[in-house]
Amino acid sequence: MIEVINVVKRYSAASVLNRATFTIAEGQLTTLVGPSGCGKSTMLRCLNRLETFDEGLIRIGDIAMHGTASHALSVAAENALVNRVRLRVGLVFQNFNLFPHLTALENVIEAPVTVKRLPRARAEELGKLYMNLVGLSGKEGDYPARLSGGQQQRVAIARALAMEPDVVLFDEPTSALDPPLVREVATLFRLLDDLRRTLVVVSHDMDFAMAISDQVIYFEGGRAVESGTATGVFRRPSQPLTRAFMDSVHDGRGARQP
Repeated sequence: MIEVINVVKRYSAASVLNRATFTIAEGQLTTLVGPSGCGKSTMLRCLNRLETFDEGLIRIGDIAMHGTASHALSVAAENALVNRVRLRVGLVFQNFNLFPHLTALENVIEAPVTVKRLPRARAEELGKLYMNLVGLSGKEGDYPARLSGGQQQRVAIARALAMEPDVVLFDEPTSALDPPLVREVATLFRLLDDLRRTLVVVSHDMDFAMAISDQVIYFEGGRAVESGTATGVFRRPSQPLTRAFMDSVHDGRGARQP
């Protein structure tokens, strides 16, 4: 579903992504992990075309996005590409970004109605379906200010799912949540994985990533250093950079698991 080949992203002279290369299979839940500043959040934004990149290629299904250094697009062509990508790739922001003046259900159906031109009755039917899926049945009429942080996040997830995208991206979904809520979100992600959509999660929470992931990709220095199963990457990493990072994580929490 996702193929990333030699992607380079520069800010001035600094390369944030340094020939990043990896693949994600259809229906797979993949978590990008690594130290702060390693490029994983920038990579996520490139997948959704919130950021362009300088070199390389990203394929999402049948959509190809090229580096701008050799494939500069006109404004019209770039807008058309962005529209194609956004219809296929949803994004759940770290801070949720709900519209405060809309109810939970209105937040969920806004994009299907305005972007996909779905009839409102069908959008509401779909919105209630996904709100029920994420455990928010009965909260349709509540405004974001009346919802807890965990509930707001669930609205944001339902909003992304209501567009029925092929891929859903999640930027640090547990960063604003207390530990008990993190466990609830892990349970929710295992449920979402059963939908067989392709899910990509950026997370600094190693326990969360271990609990939810079909695949883990370890990022460092703007590139994908290692990928594999959660057990393989966390407990039996093959690359020295990955081993050093995992050892430092476990040193801070106690003995490493066998």
